[in-house]
Amino acid sequence: MEEVLYDQSSIIIAGVLLAAILAANETGYRLGRWRRSEADIGAKAQTNAIQAAMLGLLALLLGFTFSMALQRFDSRSQAALKEANAIGTAYLRTQLLPAAHREEAKDMIADYVSLRVAANKVDLTQTQVRRAQQREVEKAQDALWTLALDAAATDPRPVTAGLFIQSLNDLIDAYGERNAALRKHVPEVVLFLLFAVFLIAGAVLGYSGGLEGGRPFLATLSMSLLIVLVIFIIIDLDRPRRGLIEVSQESMLDLSEAVGSTTTN
Repeated sequence: MEEVLYDQSSIIIAGVLLAAILAANETGYRLGRWRRSEADIGAKAQTNAIQAAMLGLLALLLGFTFSMALQRFDSRSQAALKEANAIGTAYLRTQLLPAAHREEAKDMIADYVSLRVAANKVDLTQTQVRRAQQREVEKAQDALWTLALDAAATDPRPVTAGLFIQSLNDLIDAYGERNAALRKHVPEVVLFLLFAVFLIAGAVLGYSGGLEGGRPFLATLSMSLLIVLVIFIIIDLDRPRRGLIEVSQESMLDLSEAVGSTTTN
């Protein structure tokens, strides 16, 4: 199923949602004023009970969705750190390789780090660019694996080439896990459900105020703004490399600096 929201700006979504909730509240309020003369005390009490239930459901969905987005953000952070550690371990274990392969392996891993740093700057919506970078990364992995096999043929001892091959396997696995983590985000059906409950709750809130003959507009506006802000944070957390809240790339940048400074010495 093609996603609708994922390619849209989170700021635009939040702005449209704020305008929609204010329109829904105003529509509900006018409808309530129109039905006020027909509503008795029982109808008003029932409407207030429904309003409280709707707000409770909205709070539940907000908490659930925020937790889901935060877990995915945390998994991406851990995956980034794990990949940097895996590459760093492979780089250190180049020291175990035969002398004929050692420097070449160091240079290849340094180039691989540069590829991964560059990939971390690309928005996930730039599909063609990401595919080209993915092919480059996979090509570099194949070259490293070929070098490791050559080194193993030269020196098959498990404490030399064998440990380097194991670290390369971890490097490739960490790359796959990070790609998988980047593709995980809050399902759009959950977001659409959250938006629907939010808008209906706003309409019911306005309707209840119309039945009572007045509404605390400033309080309603403040509540709407706060909820839209929370939804904006949820969407922003769920969008790697394109929102205000981004996974720290410090571990990979530190590794790039260390590998670069080592190779130039």
